[in-house]
Amino acid sequence: MTNIYNNILQSKVNNEKLLAILLDPDKIDLDNVEVLVGKINQSRATHIFIGGSQVENNILDELILRIKQNCDLPIVLFPGNPSQISDKADAILFLSLISGRNPDFLIEHQVKAAPILKKTQLEIISTGYILIESGSETAVERVSKTSPLDRNNLKLALATAQAGEMLGNKLIYLEAGSGAKQAVPFEMIQIVSKNIEIPLLVGGGIIDLQGIQNAYNSGADLVVIGTAFENDLNFFN
Repeated sequence: MTNIYNNILQSKVNNEKLLAILLDPDKIDLDNVEVLVGKINQSRATHIFIGGSQVENNILDELILRIKQNCDLPIVLFPGNPSQISDKADAILFLSLISGRNPDFLIEHQVKAAPILKKTQLEIISTGYILIESGSETAVERVSKTSPLDRNNLKLALATAQAGEMLGNKLIYLEAGSGAKQAVPFEMIQIVSKNIEIPLLVGGGIIDLQGIQNAYNSGADLVVIGTAFENDLNFFN
C-alpha cells in the first residue's frame, strides 16, 4: 500500500475530493461481508475506515482480511481505544480528542497504544479530532465523557483546529458523531478549511448525497459516511 497520507495531501492539492465509508465491526455480520464489499466497490469511496466508540466483538482482524480479499481500497483504523488496533489494516488515524479535556482521550490512550503500534507496520496519521454539538448525545460524547463544541461558536472551532495543526497533527477531523441529528455546520467547515493548511475531514449526520456535496463545497477534503450507509447499502446507487 502506498503512502496514504501523502495521497490525501496530493488529492487536496489537486482539489480531488475523497470519501471514506466508516464500518463499525459491532454492526457487521461476517457472513454478509462480500455483499457489503460489493456495494463499497460500486460506490465512489476512496477509503474504508474501521472502528467505533466501543467495539465489543473480536472480528476486527478477520473483517479486515475478508475485505482485502475483494477490495483494493486502503483500510484505515478509526479506533475508540487501543484495543481496536489491528496490524492487518494499512494505516491508523492516531486520534487526539482536542475538543475535550478528558486526559484519557487527549494522551492516555495514545500512550497505551504507542508500544503496540511500534510492533506493526501501520502508517500512523496523527489527527486532531473535534466533536461538534449535533442536537443529541452521541456515542463519542458518552464514551469520552466530554462535551462537544457549540455548533454556533465558529471562532472556538477554528481556534481548536488551528491549535491542533500547530501541535503537529496531520489531519483535522470535524465530527458531529455517529447518528447525529445535525451535521457539522457548513459555515464551520468553510471557516476552518480556509484557515488551516492540512487536510480537513468531516463526518457525522450526513444523510444523503447532497449532504456530501455540500460538505465538499464548503471545503471538506474528505467526507466520512457511516450510519447512512449502514442503514441503506444502496445509499450510493
